[in-house]
Amino acid sequence: MPMAPLSIPAAVLRLPMLLVLPVFLLLTGPVQHAHAQSGVSGLDAGQCAIVKQHVLQSGAPVDCPQLQIVRFSYVDFEQVPHDNGEIMVMAAVAPQVKALFDELFKRRFPLAQARLMEHYQGNDDASMAENNTSAFNDRPITGGGAVSLHAYGLAIDINPLQNPFVLRDPQGRLNYSPPAGQAYGKRVASRPGSSEQIVELFAQHGFLIWGGDWKKPVDYQHFQVGRKLAERMAKLPVPQARQLFESTLVAYRACRTGHGGKPKARKVCAAADS
Repeated sequence: MPMAPLSIPAAVLRLPMLLVLPVFLLLTGPVQHAHAQSGVSGLDAGQCAIVKQHVLQSGAPVDCPQLQIVRFSYVDFEQVPHDNGEIMVMAAVAPQVKALFDELFKRRFPLAQARLMEHYQGNDDASMAENNTSAFNDRPITGGGAVSLHAYGLAIDINPLQNPFVLRDPQGRLNYSPPAGQAYGKRVASRPGSSEQIVELFAQHGFLIWGGDWKKPVDYQHFQVGRKLAERMAKLPVPQARQLFESTLVAYRACRTGHGGKPKARKVCAAADS
């Protein structure tokens, strides 16, 4: 319903400016709560302390001021709605992540659950065992080596059971994480919760790289931005990092339009971010 134009009494207009502002805020409503109601919020001192106790290590590529929690609704595999979905991401990408999960809810794409990694003390195996959708987790990539894009808050894992991490060992055997994900090793794109259904949606919101395109290992649950972009964003203040992220998103969308929406164009247009 359209709102009637705000009418400020003439007596109020004659008040000194220092008195007008509080009166105006009373007339216009609780502006101070708009950010919290958006579903995106920063970490307060208590939340930061919890994250540093369980998930965020010294020397991590980002710190608490660069992180935000995205809260969203989702449906489970019985199509029952839930309003307690939470993931933590780099603040620069939080608005796009919120829009992404809102679209998943609109499409009725099922999620088993979405809890912050602090509930698992940063243990990725424990999170996957509960089929938990997650994002920020300060850890190295699986198998060791370089820091994971999860440590930047720039990678998201979706339904690990339905979309397992798959690695072939030296004897040629396939190992699945979580182990129960072996039941989903043979990919069926139409199966509920399968990541194949949402690859382009993630790309449209800036997560251009899908682990399902990799050869060794294959990581069907995993979506991320490129490492070079992540490193640049981590060194910038949040507004500039967000501007950089949005510029790559605009470039990707323009590239996809230029290729006429052909399926193979996704990898071509994402290449600049890899």
